[in-house]
Amino acid sequence: MRLHRLDITAFGPFGGTLGVDFDALSAAGLFLLHGPTGAGKTSVLDAVCYALYGSVPGARQNGNGQGMTLRSDHAEPGTRTEVRLDLTVAGRRLEITRQPPWQRRKLRGSGTTVDKAQTWLREYDSTAGAWRDRSRSHQEIGEEITQLLGMSREQFCQVVLLPQGDFARFLRADAEARGRLLGRLFDTQRFADVEKRLADRRRDTEARVREGDAALLACAHRMQQQAGDAMELPDLAPGEPGLTEEVLAAAAVARAAARERLTIAHLGLGAAEAAHTDARRALDDVRELARLQGRFAEARQRAERLQQHSGAYREAQERMERARRADMVAPALELREAAEQEHRRAAAAEGHARGALPEAYADAEASGLAAAARRAAEELGGLDAARRAEQRLVQLAEERRGLDRQERADEEVLREAETWLDGWDAKRSALQARVDFAQEAATRAEQLAVQREPMAKRLTAARTRDALAADLEAAQHRARASGQQALDARAHWLDVKEQRLSGIAAELAAHLTDGEPCAVCGATAHPAPARKTAGHVDRVADERAHRAFQQADERRAEDERRLGVVREALAAATAEAGDTPTEQLEAQAGELTEEYARARREASVLHAAHEELRRAEREREQRLADRQQAAVRTASRLTRRETLEREQDGLETELTQARGGADSVAARAAQLERRVALLGDAADATRTAEDAAQRLKDADARLADAAYRAGFDTPQAAAAALLDPAAHRELQHRLDAWESEEAAVRAVLAEGDTAAAAQQPPADLTSAERTAAEAEHRLRTAASARDAAAHCRTELDRLSARATEAVRQLAPLREEYDRVARLAALTAGTSADNERKMRLESYVLAARLEQVAAAATARLQRMSSGRYTLVHSDDRSGRGRSGLGLHVVDAWTGRERDTATLSGGETFFASLALALGLADVVTDEAGGVRLDTLFIDEGFGSLDDQTLDEVLDVLDSLRERDRSVGIVSHVPDLRRRIHAQLEVVKGRTGSTLRQRGV
Repeated sequence: MRLHRLDITAFGPFGGTLGVDFDALSAAGLFLLHGPTGAGKTSVLDAVCYALYGSVPGARQNGNGQGMTLRSDHAEPGTRTEVRLDLTVAGRRLEITRQPPWQRRKLRGSGTTVDKAQTWLREYDSTAGAWRDRSRSHQEIGEEITQLLGMSREQFCQVVLLPQGDFARFLRADAEARGRLLGRLFDTQRFADVEKRLADRRRDTEARVREGDAALLACAHRMQQQAGDAMELPDLAPGEPGLTEEVLAAAAVARAAARERLTIAHLGLGAAEAAHTDARRALDDVRELARLQGRFAEARQRAERLQQHSGAYREAQERMERARRADMVAPALELREAAEQEHRRAAAAEGHARGALPEAYADAEASGLAAAARRAAEELGGLDAARRAEQRLVQLAEERRGLDRQERADEEVLREAETWLDGWDAKRSALQARVDFAQEAATRAEQLAVQREPMAKRLTAARTRDALAADLEAAQHRARASGQQALDARAHWLDVKEQRLSGIAAELAAHLTDGEPCAVCGATAHPAPARKTAGHVDRVADERAHRAFQQADERRAEDERRLGVVREALAAATAEAGDTPTEQLEAQAGELTEEYARARREASVLHAAHEELRRAEREREQRLADRQQAAVRTASRLTRRETLEREQDGLETELTQARGGADSVAARAAQLERRVALLGDAADATRTAEDAAQRLKDADARLADAAYRAGFDTPQAAAAALLDPAAHRELQHRLDAWESEEAAVRAVLAEGDTAAAAQQPPADLTSAERTAAEAEHRLRTAASARDAAAHCRTELDRLSARATEAVRQLAPLREEYDRVARLAALTAGTSADNERKMRLESYVLAARLEQVAAAATARLQRMSSGRYTLVHSDDRSGRGRSGLGLHVVDAWTGRERDTATLSGGETFFASLALALGLADVVTDEAGGVRLDTLFIDEGFGSLDDQTLDEVLDVLDSLRERDRSVGIVSHVPDLRRRIHAQLEVVKGRTGSTLRQRGV
């Protein structure tokens, strides 16, 4: 990785835009970054780290490391913080630009708003000779840079930005602190994860084993509950040795005892079943004897009851005979009763009908009532014309009410029209103002649209100007280089030519032949021809040098031509864009775009405003028409109302005559209808009552004749002898029951076995039932014992099988637990096999520390003139674990001691050697990425002159293979020793940068 250029804007203490040319600083191999305390030396390194990783080193972060705290307090309000880094990594030329979030003023209104962070990644295409955009995603750019560098931010800060204070503390730190630092640098988290994974697996397998033991013990306790006293279970806990053997042995004993109990229970059940059968047979015999004796005694009691009620039986027979004779008189009785009821109803109806009539009709006969009804009906028929007049009056009233409703509706229309028309002028003014405002916005949008194209061309020219400015610098550099190469080639060609001219005589003499004239003097004798001397240059070499000069001169001319093209293009772009910065033009273009968009939005309502104005004008016309129509309808209603009033007066006079003394025609008609109905009803009721009286007289004569023929003295006696159906059925049921009971008693007393049983002694049923109950209880007890023994044996067999299966499954679990527990204890450093009590991560870090110590020793010996050597130690200190000890061997004393005993100056170059060695090891660990730019931070002030020379010699050796080293220090002596310098100058308006000796 090589840094080429760093541009900083409004970052940290730097309020303006500053640039660092690392190519120029790195040309000397060793350069110095110095300045007063607090000027911002470390901020330059923070900018490099921020450009690569989007955050500053951990010790200098505030909040999330990439917020608005990175912004310079000296920056102008409109200047945005930006860091741009140009570097080469993994053979690729990249440019990273990062802008953290910042709080700027709002473009419209007051207050501020926050712009999001921005990131750009560009790559230089050497074939096309131009930069090409690669990504604008924070995540993609971060992953790309991390993959190319092969280091995390923490590793980069330790390897490229070597902080000596951290390594001084590293030398004096304990094993735990060293482990934390080395763990971050070498990413040994995977080994810690292995330790954790093994510990988790140990706990998991241990829990599974304990669960298996607990399940086995639970199964054993259930077997003990089933077996009772027949099984003794030792007091064991999950995980104790011998648990499975004890459980299986106790289970075998319990199963044997259960089988023995089941055999005994089977024998007892057989004996109880035989005794129960005998007891049930004896109980059935006693019950049958008791039943027959009870049956005979019950029959004797029923015969005695029949004898006691024989008189009631004879009375019932006589009552049944009289009822049969009365049934012959029943039709006449029913006919006379029906005639009497009909006569009573007719008389009541006649009285009710006459009671509703006036007193004048109280004594009238049926014919007189009928004649009065006819007269009232004739008067009722004359009221039809009056009814039609009354209906017309209702229609007239309804029409007048309709006129009233229309009048109210028209009044409402007139009121709304007047109210709306009163506000028309103000509403029209407001709508016209909206139309005018939108029209002005449309005009403004057209004007802004005309301005946008020139502004876009100017902005494009400004961006081209900025790009050509960078190309101009590169073209000037190439032109100077090619010009110098042409001068050098020309000088070389002239030197070759001069050497050739110096030996041209020998070159010509080589072609002389005796007797032939010389090409120069024409002589044919050549007594002493010149001889070629050492370093002679012939014509071929002269021509080769001349061709090289021509080629170099052609390249110079081509580079100058390209430089001229770039200058012309830059001049054209500058002429079009002017001197206005690109950022300012971008801001102006953005403001113009926003103003244009705002004008477009405001002009977009022009059509809607026009439409709304036209709708309002149409509504005004409609309101005026509605008002005119309402006035016309009002005049028409006045004429119609007068006509209706005249017709109503004539109809009311006619109705007054037709109503008579009633309130209305309907009331008079109702009176007449009621009178016709009452008279008709009274006439009908009178005729019906006369007919009913005649039928009652005829029914009395027929009833007296029927009673005499049936043998009754009077009709009343015949009626008293009648029975209703319910009484007849009840009496017949009593007679039938008597006869059935008498027959049943005679049948029972005639049975032979019943009479024989009555001669025997009374049966002892209580004793037989008690004996049978005792036998049944013994049977149930024996069956329960047999079932319990069978269930116990089945459960013990099932639980034993489960326990055996649990033991079989526990065996591989125990083996796995033993194996995992040994590995977990070994990697955690708690195993007896791990003599030094080293954790796995510490063991790996110890190997890395040993590599770092070996790499650091190569430089430490040179810095200390061979006196000191760093060695790794895995000895334990106190009760701590071993593995990360670091000692220094002093060649002057031959003793090995802890690095914490080094003096201040010794600690510096020891920590410097350790940092450089760590950089080498971490670089190899990260994939061998070449680091062509390193920074070393502070600590040189504690060195004497001789040691400082030795340290600088070591640092100077780092320049091998074109590597550059930057020293961050404010030690004055380093300014005299190192010519290439980057000075940070502190001022009230912010710090600035100054490059020297480049």
